[in-house]
Parts: sequence; C-alpha cells; structure tokens
Amino acid sequence: MPAYRYKAVTTSGDVVEGEMEASSQSAVIEKLHDLGHLPIRADEREAASGWRWLAHDLFARRRVSRKDVALVTREFATLLEAGLPLDRALEILINLAEGEGVRKLLERVLEAVRGGASLADALAAQGRSFPRFYVSMVRAGESGGTLEEVLARLADFLEKSHTLTENVKSALVYPAILVTMAGASVVLLLTVVVPQFKPLFEDAGQALPLATQVIISAGAFFQNYWWAIALAVVGLVLLGRHQLATPAGRYGWDASLLRIPLLGDLVTKLEIARFSRTLGTLLHNGVALLSALGIARETLGNVVIARAVEGVARRAKDGQGLAGPLMAARVFPSLAVQLVRVGEETGRLEEMLLRVADIYDREVQRSVDRLMALLVPILTIGLGVLIAGIIVSVLVAILSVNRLVL
Repeated sequence: MPAYRYKAVTTSGDVVEGEMEASSQSAVIEKLHDLGHLPIRADEREAASGWRWLAHDLFARRRVSRKDVALVTREFATLLEAGLPLDRALEILINLAEGEGVRKLLERVLEAVRGGASLADALAAQGRSFPRFYVSMVRAGESGGTLEEVLARLADFLEKSHTLTENVKSALVYPAILVTMAGASVVLLLTVVVPQFKPLFEDAGQALPLATQVIISAGAFFQNYWWAIALAVVGLVLLGRHQLATPAGRYGWDASLLRIPLLGDLVTKLEIARFSRTLGTLLHNGVALLSALGIARETLGNVVIARAVEGVARRAKDGQGLAGPLMAARVFPSLAVQLVRVGEETGRLEEMLLRVADIYDREVQRSVDRLMALLVPILTIGLGVLIAGIIVSVLVAILSVNRLVL
C-alpha cells in the first residue's frame, strides 16, 4: 500500500504530522478522524531523492505563489470550520507553512490581527500577496459571520484558477522545447557544420548554387556578428517591454492578440472563465454588483476585455442590468451572455456566472487541445524542412564539386 504523509490538528489544538500506509487518501483522512484529529493535509509520499532535499535546503522558495495562497486558504477554512479561534488558527498555519515566505507572511498577518486589525485589513496590508477580490470577500465574510464558508469558496476559486492556468502552461511546454531545440540545431549547423565545408568549396573555384551561397553567408554572419544579433534581440525585448508599459502599446498588442486565429479564441475563453468565476464568487459572497465588476475587471489580463468590462460597469450603474451591456460590448460570447440573461431573469445570477466559468474552463481545455493538435505538426514539419534545406544545400554543392573533379 502507498504511504501518505499527513498533518492534522489534535483536539487540544496541537499540530501532529507523520506517515501512514493506507489504500487511499480518503482512508487516511478517515483514520485521522477516528483518532479524534482534524486532518489538514494528506499527500502520497514521493520517492526519496537526495537532489530534491538538497534543492529544498539550498533553494527554498521565498516568494509566495498563488498555489501557496490557495493551500493556506484551504487549511485556514478547515481550521475555522473546526471551531478554532482566528489567532489560534493562524498560529497553526504558521507551524504548517513549508516555505519561509509563507511563514513570514502569516506571521505579519497574525501580528496585525493581534494588534486589533480585522483579518481583511491585515491581508490588505500585505501588498500584492492577496488580490483585491480576496480581501473584499474576506471583509464580506467577516461582516456576515461566514468567514469559514467564504474561505472555502475562495479556496475552490483559487484551486480551479490555478489548475486552468497550469493546464495551459503545460500544453505550451512541448512546443517551446521543440522551437528551442530546432533553433539551437539551426545555429549549430550554420556556425559549426557548414563552415567546415567552406574551404572545399573555395578550392573548387566553382560558382556555388544560390542556396548554398545563402547558407554560407548566413553562417559567416552568425560567426562574425553574433554579438550584434544578441544586442538586437535584447534591444527588441526592451523595446517591446517599453511599448507594453504604455497604455496605447498594451492595448494595441492585446487587440492584435485577440485577432490571431485560434490563439485569440483561446485568450478570450480564458478571460471569460476568469471573469465569470471571479464575479460569480463575489456576488455569491454578498458583494454588490458594481463593486464586484470593478474587482473582477482587475483580475483580467487582456486590456481590451478589461476596458469592455469597464464599459459594462458604467452601463450597469445606469440601471441597464448586466446581460444587455455584456452583449453591447461585443467581446463576450453569445452563450455567456444568454446564460447571464437567464440568471438575471430567474434571480440566480451568481449561480449562472459560476456555470459560465465551468463551461469556459472546459472550452479552454478543448481550445488548447485543438491548438496543440495544429501547432505541433506545423512546427515539426516547418522546422524539419528548414533543417533539411540547410543540409540539402550543402550536399548539392558537394555533389557539384565532385562532378567537377570527375
């Protein structure tokens, strides 16, 4: 049976951890409950690795990631649901923290809470570690006396958002590796392999085929002016970052991104899923619509869609509702707008928004699969043709020299 590492809280509020063999994670949780403990975490133990432990000691993470926040939120909700006081729950979270950054963050929150600040104010004081929508939901939960329920919803939100983002990133890993390896192969051919044949071609004194001349010239350019190429790349990156830092440049880039076939559709669906889940979660927690729209807009990464939401908020403020302004924005898919309209008409707006988020989460995955199904073969064939063209141009020149000698 697999072994699981667990952490739990005893009835006296102490943290216990250890290992347990069980058939499944649920069996571990059940056994911990039988012992009178409150399970916090139960993960299957991975095989020991000396490098992993060394890396953990030498390169311990100091930054607080969204994944860390999601994990802390889930554990926080579990402790509060068990009836622990706020400060005691924070103490236990500090003991449970595995990263130095998370531990120090929670220590600052606990210090602020003990100093008389509300949990929402303590979280807001931590800068960008806790997004505005997170703080707003916690504030609403404190006001309504449903903090543990709010934290559980937040944990669900963060976990689903993280899963969606990681799925997209994972799908892009293989194309990135493919392009990198192919680019390195091309540079190696031009700077190392092709120059080896240059003396042979010069000694033959024959006019080389045009393709071979181009390849040899490209190789010589790479060899002699690699520093200029590197400077040009750095300059383009810096120029691009400068342009993206300006409102007009960022808007133009995001607008162009939305017009790219397949990729634009993927970006739109990703943003719609994020917007719908954030807005639905905020509304479900009792945040007013206009405030929720302002907060949800800040979670969007595409400026074009964010400005469209800003226009939606202005029209909603004038009493036009949500579905009509969303349709007028011409950015949101018809299906999403119709579901929002149904939610408004039936008084279940937050429920329908969360349903829209679930639908577009699945659509994002389908779009990623379609994009990868098209992109990987195109990259493979295109880069293969490029490398084959370099090799063939050299072989044609060699054959021409051999015929001349014969």
